Amino acid sequence: MTRLTSAFALMLSAGFAASAYAQSTDYTGSISSLTRQAPTGKLATQTEVLNGQSQAALITPASPQAMDAAIGMYDHITRNGGWPSIRERNMEKGDFSKEVAVLRRRLVAEGYLPPQSLEVDEPEKFSVEVRNAVKAFQANHGLAPTGKVDDRTLAEFNIPAATRLRQLQINQPRVAAYAAKLGPRYILVNIPSAQLEAVNFGAVYSRHNIVAGKIDRPSPVLMSRISDINFNPYWTAPDSIVKRDLLPKLAKDPDVLSKMKIRVIEKASGREIDPRTVDWGATPSNLFLFRQDPGDQNAMATVKINFPNKYAVYLHDTPTRELFGQNARYLSSGCIRVDRVQVLIDWILSGQDGFNPDMIENIAQSGQRLDKPVKSGPDLRIMYLTAWATEDGRIHFRPDIYHLDGTGFVTGQPQPRSEF
Repeated sequence: MTRLTSAFALMLSAGFAASAYAQSTDYTGSISSLTRQAPTGKLATQTEVLNGQSQAALITPASPQAMDAAIGMYDHITRNGGWPSIRERNMEKGDFSKEVAVLRRRLVAEGYLPPQSLEVDEPEKFSVEVRNAVKAFQANHGLAPTGKVDDRTLAEFNIPAATRLRQLQINQPRVAAYAAKLGPRYILVNIPSAQLEAVNFGAVYSRHNIVAGKIDRPSPVLMSRISDINFNPYWTAPDSIVKRDLLPKLAKDPDVLSKMKIRVIEKASGREIDPRTVDWGATPSNLFLFRQDPGDQNAMATVKINFPNKYAVYLHDTPTRELFGQNARYLSSGCIRVDRVQVLIDWILSGQDGFNPDMIENIAQSGQRLDKPVKSGPDLRIMYLTAWATEDGRIHFRPDIYHLDGTGFVTGQPQPRSEF
C-alpha cells in the first residue's frame, strides 16, 4: 500500500489518532528554551521549536490525498450511524459511571481508542487510556489538552459525524489550492487555528502562536513569497486605522499622537505638521501619513516581514506580547502578529550574509533601522482551514471564526462581520 493508503487504513483502525498523538506530545511543559511560556492560564497551543522531530506539516503537496482519505473515513462513519452523544459533563480520570462507557464508544468511533477498550474489565472506569484519548481529541480540535470532559469538549464530542464530513468536504478545495506549487521551504499561517508553521520539506521546523484579524477586520487569505525584512521599522498607519482608531483618540487627547511617537506628514509637501492645527472633522485624513517612529511603542515592535500582496498586510512582531497568552487570538486589524518572531526570522534568513540569532537580537536591541532583502524567500500561505488532515493520519477541526464555510471561499479578503 502507498503511505497515504496506509494512513487511511490506520485512521480506520482502532487507536491510531490517540496513540500517534501520545507518542509525539509531551504534556509536562518541557519544551525548547526558545519557547516563551504562556504567562497565565492553560493554552490550547504553544510556540515551540520542533526541528528534528519530523512532525507533519499542516499542509504538504500530498495534503489533497490525505483529505480524500479523511473524507472517506468520515463518510464511512456517517453511513454506519455516526457516533453516540454524550450527556454527562465534567468527567475526568478516576470517575466511574455508565456515561464513561458511552465516552469510550464515542472515542472508538473516531479512532481515538481501539475497539478492544470496550472489552476491558471495567469499561465504566475513566482510565489513563481514556484520559490520553481525550487529550488527543482536544488537541485535534484546538482545545487545551486537559484530559477532562469540560463544557467545550462535550460540545465538540456532540457535533454529528455528518457535520464533520461536510466540514472536510468544504475545506477540500482550499487544501488543494494552498498545497499547489509549494517549494521545499514555506510558511503556513492558518487563521482559524491562530497558528503559524515554518516548514522544511514537509516537516515542521517551528510552530508559533499568532494574533490574526478581528471578526470585523478579518485577515486576508493569500499565497505569496517572503521578499524582505525590516528591522526596527517605521509603522505607517493605514487610513482605515487612522479613521477608526487614531482620530477618535486624538479627539479625546490632543497629545495622544505625540505620546505614541506618531508623526503626521503632509503627502503633497512631505513636511511634518502639528495635528492640533488641523480640523480633522473637515479635512480628509488620507491627505496625510501617520508614521510611528521605531521603538518599544511601535505597533510592529522589532521587525516586519514583507511579501508581495494587494492587501498591504505583513507578518510582524508586537509590543503587546501578552496577547499570545490567550486562546482566542483574533485581535488585530488584519496583519499577522507572530510569537517568538526572532525564531522565524532566523529560519527565514538561514545564515544569509552571516545572520544568526545573536545578530538578530543585537539589531533588535539597538533600535537601528535595517532593511534586509531575503534571497530565495520561502513560500507563504495565509490560509482559512476549519478542517484538514495531515500525512500522519491526524484530522483537525477548528471553529469557522469568519463564517466563511459554505460560501465557496478559498482566497481573498473576507467581508467584515459585526462582533458577536
